[in-house]
Amino acid sequence: MGLTRQYLRYEPAALFGLVASARGSVAFVALRGERGRYVAVPGCEHVFVWDTRKGEKVLILKGLKQEVSCLCPSPDGLHLAVGYEDGSIRVFNLLSGEASITFNGHRAAVTALQYDHLGGRLVSGSKDTEVIVWDVINESGLYRLRGHKDAVTQVLFLKEKNLLVTRGSFSSHCASGQVWGMALLSKEKRLITGSADSELRVWDLTYIQEVKDPDEPESKKSKGPSPGTEENTEEDETLELDEHPEERIVKCSKVGSIVREGRDRVVTLATDRMGKFLACHGTDAVLEVFTVLSEEELQKKLEKKIKKAKKKAKQKSEEAPESVELSLQEEIQRVTNVKASSKIKSFDLILSPKGELKIVLLLQNNVIESYNLDLSAQVPQAVRASKITIGGHRSDVRTLAFSSDNIAILSAAAESVKIWNRSTLQCIRTMDCEYALCSLFVPGDRQVIVGTKTGKLQLYDLASGSLMETLNAHDGAVWSIALSPDQRGFVTGGADKCVKFWEFELVKDESSVQKRLSMKHVRILQLDEDVLCVRYSPNQKLLAVSLLDCTVKIFYIDTLKFFLSLYGHKLPVLCMDICYDGTLIATGSADRNVKIWGLDFGDCHRSLFAHDDSVMYLQFVPKSHLFFTAGKDSKIKQWDADKFEHIQTLEGHHQEVWCLALSPNGDYVVSASHDKSLRLWERTREPLILEEEREMQQEAEYEESVAKEEQPVVPGETQGETGLAGKKTIETIKAAERIMEAIELYREEMAKLKEHNTICKAAGKEVPFPVNPILRAYGNITPSAYVLEVFKKVKSSELEESLLVLPFSYVPDLLRLFNEYIHLGSDVELLCRALLFLLKIHFGQITGNHMLVTVIEDLKKTTISRVSEARDVLGFNMAGLQFLKREIEAKDEVTFFADATERFEEKKRKRKKKEKMVLAVL
Repeated sequence: MGLTRQYLRYEPAALFGLVASARGSVAFVALRGERGRYVAVPGCEHVFVWDTRKGEKVLILKGLKQEVSCLCPSPDGLHLAVGYEDGSIRVFNLLSGEASITFNGHRAAVTALQYDHLGGRLVSGSKDTEVIVWDVINESGLYRLRGHKDAVTQVLFLKEKNLLVTRGSFSSHCASGQVWGMALLSKEKRLITGSADSELRVWDLTYIQEVKDPDEPESKKSKGPSPGTEENTEEDETLELDEHPEERIVKCSKVGSIVREGRDRVVTLATDRMGKFLACHGTDAVLEVFTVLSEEELQKKLEKKIKKAKKKAKQKSEEAPESVELSLQEEIQRVTNVKASSKIKSFDLILSPKGELKIVLLLQNNVIESYNLDLSAQVPQAVRASKITIGGHRSDVRTLAFSSDNIAILSAAAESVKIWNRSTLQCIRTMDCEYALCSLFVPGDRQVIVGTKTGKLQLYDLASGSLMETLNAHDGAVWSIALSPDQRGFVTGGADKCVKFWEFELVKDESSVQKRLSMKHVRILQLDEDVLCVRYSPNQKLLAVSLLDCTVKIFYIDTLKFFLSLYGHKLPVLCMDICYDGTLIATGSADRNVKIWGLDFGDCHRSLFAHDDSVMYLQFVPKSHLFFTAGKDSKIKQWDADKFEHIQTLEGHHQEVWCLALSPNGDYVVSASHDKSLRLWERTREPLILEEEREMQQEAEYEESVAKEEQPVVPGETQGETGLAGKKTIETIKAAERIMEAIELYREEMAKLKEHNTICKAAGKEVPFPVNPILRAYGNITPSAYVLEVFKKVKSSELEESLLVLPFSYVPDLLRLFNEYIHLGSDVELLCRALLFLLKIHFGQITGNHMLVTVIEDLKKTTISRVSEARDVLGFNMAGLQFLKREIEAKDEVTFFADATERFEEKKRKRKKKEKMVLAVL
């Protein structure tokens, strides 16, 4: 066997430059005993928790690979539910920062999450048009709800009647188009919806007890008001309701409308946790805040209005009006408008104990803003409390560059140039610029040059962070810039069909005695098409120019005479690079292909299908024939230009990768994407073997295919509006395999034991029994105890799906073991749950097997007795705890589980008020 070439693996080192992803939502979380100070935001695959007061990142809830699509804090503030692009949900503990629960049920991105008022249930909606209700305490799925025709975008619990309201992408009012947002008001007695116009419609929710007629056939039983009424039409087109067995229904009747100032569609409509304040925003930068009056406030306002009406009638000598009602505008009053610095993507509200409304806004331009609203003021005005912009660009980064010492990284976007320290990832310089397209470090790393969309070259001094010089270099955009190998100058290519050569020079500065660096234009090469990319050969004899006509032309630098033309791409070449020895040139095109050419004769060595979308950037690793490509398919790939092999794919970005840069020593790669993140990749000492990589890739593809397979049909389950919550994944299959292996081991050990007993009986003496090494590893436990240990290790959320793929041949043994376990009184709840599910899905086969009749009879007796015992113990413990609670409350005059913070703040306010009154008297 010949020697194989060894490659070194590049691993993700850091994610930086990102404040928050525009996808997902922002939410206040309780951390370190404080509410209203910390906010959680999505950060690509992670969740960042920011301190709005200090502007610091205090916690990172690390995800896996998939992007965060939505998040929702629990009512107690101790947990955060996070939905991902692949349909999984993870519940994080905010105290430890670890994911405590994982739910897998959706087949597409999770688009909506909501806890019930106690935090025991979590409902999720997805792009797969389905809604799943999860039991957070038991860590399992309860049921799946179908019925929507498109993505589920919002879910709400109706606590009062235990109902669920869901909104899909195509939910609509009867006359005003799609519903884009909804919220519950007035203790869930009212629903407010926002659509594509400037009206917020308010609906009264009426709960009606349905009266059953035993003679009426099922198909004719009414599920709501009569179809002829207007209310029914509006309700059916607005709401999807999950009705529980109590057979309650909800009637929606329109009360009126609140007109908002925005003319575009509603993007987000929500209330604070107490339902006191309502806010909404459209596709602009304005958040409109309303207050919803409580019943006491409404009563006071009504009394005032009645007095005023009586007084007015008395003055005019008229009879007092019989009834006076408050208008909807008086019940829901506008407080103020909050003008943000950019377009709003999402927001959250929280009312502090001091009576101040705190608002946090997640903006589209990688910024988080928080505002305080003093409600005691006569005209409440929102005051910006903080703005988190640390180390992030406001727009997409279009160019990257490394300094010659591998320490500094330059990133430039439409509004600024930033210099980063690679080791600390801190932004050390920020300089305003025009729309940057290309950049480089001047030799010496004290200055940088940026080429802009308007055709200018801007020279910056890094020490002072100031703009030293601006030159009008091209009549169109400067698409590419390349430093000459002798480091005395550089070349630029622009949209004006010109390639211009520049040299560095020192000129005398009028404001200083010392000379400063400048740029001098020395030569020009006029071409017939726009120039997209330019590159020098390492020996500075040739210049490669990529043109808009899909060709790459090679010129001699000394005479600017034409040498070669490389044609073969079907679309323009967007990027290219020449290797360190000048023998190869690699070109990447919008046709998704990379071609490797020889620079001696211009022959194409190989064409590689590199990406699923345009190849945006290409660069050789220094001192090698390996190169990296970045594509619009969000992937970065490494290739071998000698063997024409794909070596490695760097996956991490979630949207188009615009550019990348390699450090001069080849140890680091930095990349920038449309997801606003900058990522650093580091070359490790770990060797990368291509055969192993291919095997791992095949395994990953197999796991994906398993997840995409059709779900097994459960006997007795109709494929209607409800179904099982879980889904088949590679984890559920592995769990089922582990159970099968444990049962196989149990069977083998029981057969060996039987054989051993026969041998002992024949020999008339005790013969040592060999212990299985697996059982020895578990502390010499019995085979049946080992099966129970394996069974207990199956995740609660994956239990049903694991049992669903378990072949029936293992079920009889499992039932006998369940009988043994339940008889001993171990893990009764878990075993009963599994037993009932197995009986449900294998009912026909179990009842048809005469060998299992006695087992089922025994199970019936032991299960009922053990469940009764467990219930009695639980009831006794609950009664004891209630008794102890009453005793302690009566003795110490304290209330258990009360919010001590609010009471403390109230006492503090009363004390201050009393002190002020005393001082006033004195």
